[in-house]
Amino acid sequence: NIKDWCISRQLWWGHRIPAWYDDAGRVHVGRTEAEARARSGLPAGAVLRQDDDVLDTWFSSALWPFSTLGWPAADPALRQFYPTAVLVTGFDIIFFWVARMVMMGLKFMGEVPFREVYVHGLIRDSEGQKMSKSKGNVIDPLDIVDGIALEDLVAKRTTGLMQPRLAPAIEKATRKAFPEGIAAHGTDALRFTFASLATQSADLRFDLARVGGYRNFCNKLWNASRFVLMTVEGTPAPDGPVAPEPGVAERWIESRLGRTLAQVDDAFAQYRFDYAASALYEFTWYEFCDWYLEFAKPVLQGATASPGARLAARNTLLRVLETLLRALHPIMPFITEEIWQKVAPLADRPGESVMLAPWPRAADHPADPAAEQDVRWIQGFVLGIRQIRGEMDISPSRRLPVLLENASARDLASVAAHRPLLEKLAAVEGLEPLGAGDAAPPSATALVGELRVLVPMAGLIDAGAEAERLSKRIARAQDEIRRARSKLANDSFVRNAPPEVVAQERARLAEFEGSVATLEQQLERVRQLG
Repeated sequence: NIKDWCISRQLWWGHRIPAWYDDAGRVHVGRTEAEARARSGLPAGAVLRQDDDVLDTWFSSALWPFSTLGWPAADPALRQFYPTAVLVTGFDIIFFWVARMVMMGLKFMGEVPFREVYVHGLIRDSEGQKMSKSKGNVIDPLDIVDGIALEDLVAKRTTGLMQPRLAPAIEKATRKAFPEGIAAHGTDALRFTFASLATQSADLRFDLARVGGYRNFCNKLWNASRFVLMTVEGTPAPDGPVAPEPGVAERWIESRLGRTLAQVDDAFAQYRFDYAASALYEFTWYEFCDWYLEFAKPVLQGATASPGARLAARNTLLRVLETLLRALHPIMPFITEEIWQKVAPLADRPGESVMLAPWPRAADHPADPAAEQDVRWIQGFVLGIRQIRGEMDISPSRRLPVLLENASARDLASVAAHRPLLEKLAAVEGLEPLGAGDAAPPSATALVGELRVLVPMAGLIDAGAEAERLSKRIARAQDEIRRARSKLANDSFVRNAPPEVVAQERARLAEFEGSVATLEQQLERVRQLG
């Protein structure tokens, strides 16, 4: 789809057209004025004037892959780095720039300048509008990094407009959108935002609130690292020969780290920086910070853990954090470098800088499906108790008696193996199984698979309020049941949808039907309290 293109856009930083004019208006062309004279056989005294115009800016840009490496001289850098590996560009200049670089590379170097092109989208404002100075909706990245006061922002957006009459409207919109100016978010938060936005869409909506969210993520990483450093300093490695005794939590976080690194490797290989950012975010925030740090606290701060268990927890904290910093470094270079300088020596990782450290390998953190299954069970138990507390407005510090109904042999083994952890994280006591013929008192219920975790409600709740809460949950579950049954009753859906999708819908239906049955039993018990 090659089309004619204007020879010039009168931009003085381009290549000046190599044409000279004599007094008679005749044109003389050459690489230099001397060459132009020689080719035309002009006498030495002839006066020439070079064309004032320049070649189109894309002509200069098309030479970039090799002109920056010393071409036309046989520079060592040219031999080493041409062709390059990857070009990063926007979709709107594929023909103007990318195609021209390919053509120029083939013409002058005999080889294409790159094999892969990463095409990113166009960043628009939060309303989906293209950022334009005339619209006054441009945000300078440096203002997001360093912050800017409102009056300075207004002055910046209304100065040098091509249409000065738009200044009042731009000022009004700016004051409405940023009534307090823009707070400082830091470079790493902005970089992580752009990575998370790097989808395959041609249009990327930029919302400053997302940068604020990733600034919180930076703070989360910083505070978690401070906790790790303070904890490690408070529990130094034993002097004598003590063998580490990793528990289920240590095996779990190592396994999850390995899976995360594999996801990140795969995402980078496909240029899905949004997938890489998401995988690192979820592991850092939810698995390392929210769960593993809580798992490690009772081991490192309690008096009952063995020296080997404390050593394993200490080593795992350092090793996982140091590895995580290396994985986060390409997206968040500054905060990771700062933290790594303090963590690396404690983790026995030599090196001058995290940017020079080896990229983490997923194979160094092998999968442990058994540990992951055990921790999923623990998480389900703890979250179930916490949900009951939240819904019934029970203080997090109040220790709750717990009854176990319909417990399998595996459930009972898990309770026995992880009782100290459950009691610490869920603030429960008792953990007594109900016998087959035992009647359960009116209780709030949490489901962990087939296990019913019961918290007796006597003295804990307002029976009327709890009955209302359960009725609402039953109504929501019944709505889901109706939707699932409607889908499965649709012959077109059952015939045409992938088998796994149909199976998933049937599993959802069964799950909601089971939930309704359990909730109705619980509601009956609450009514007995009333």
